[in-house]
Amino acid sequence: MPPQQGSPTVRRLRLGQELRLLRERRNLTGAKAAAELGWSPSKVSRVEAAKTMPSVDDIKALAKLYKLDEGKVDELVGLLRDAEQRGWWEDYEDALPQEYTRFLGLEAEATYQRNWEPQLVPGLFQTEEYAREVILATRGIARITHSGVRSRVEARLDRQRRVLHRPDPGQMSVVLDESALMRRFGEPSVMRAQMEHLLEVSHLAHVSVRVLPLESLHPINTGAFIHLKFTGFDDVVYLEQLYTAHFVEDLERVAGYETAFDHIRSKALDEDESRVLVQSKAMSWRR
Repeated sequence: MPPQQGSPTVRRLRLGQELRLLRERRNLTGAKAAAELGWSPSKVSRVEAAKTMPSVDDIKALAKLYKLDEGKVDELVGLLRDAEQRGWWEDYEDALPQEYTRFLGLEAEATYQRNWEPQLVPGLFQTEEYAREVILATRGIARITHSGVRSRVEARLDRQRRVLHRPDPGQMSVVLDESALMRRFGEPSVMRAQMEHLLEVSHLAHVSVRVLPLESLHPINTGAFIHLKFTGFDDVVYLEQLYTAHFVEDLERVAGYETAFDHIRSKALDEDESRVLVQSKAMSWRR
């Protein structure tokens, strides 16, 4: 089955969330529901956490226990069918870390993305040559094969087409540290082309790009993070490190990242001033 445009990752999470809410409305614990159905308690928790996909028979058994009407059952089965579809990112599963593919699945349905990047140009805005140099820079440490480098570059470009340039793109607000515009990946010509591309992207109606200048007092000591917002679903923050990546889903901590981003953005140059700075960096790479 070909990959779809939406996000089965989000639909799996929504299905699990809906099943949990339906159980709680019947005042049933996970253990009690499992006992009534003859399931293990872990199966109920894994289904609700979207770690295990239920079958249609599972949905119907839950519906009977929760005393759902036929319309609600059809809605849940439809959500299950959508969740079973393939996402475009699954074509790259062999080359990408598992947590990153989950991030791509969430990003595909995010309505708003807020990204603080202190080290390099974000992947959504990278040129093919810059992306290749960034991946090559960590190839030895991360033990990425030649074919793996190629697949990761292809995945990054595919991500840009499907997220940045989709017909109904979500809003994006990005703040880069000025040092990200100065740190060289590849030849100066690669950097110059990347700065020029960043300028082009900054003019997209749904994109805001701001730069935190080096002369500014550093507003907060934190690494890169991406804050995703959804319609009808809780916000998520994605953090990526050298060998691992993880998600922040606790609402209080997510709110902390939201406050942090707002603070960083308040100290950055505005969009027009940022474009002037990016243009000056492009000129400086003409050597």
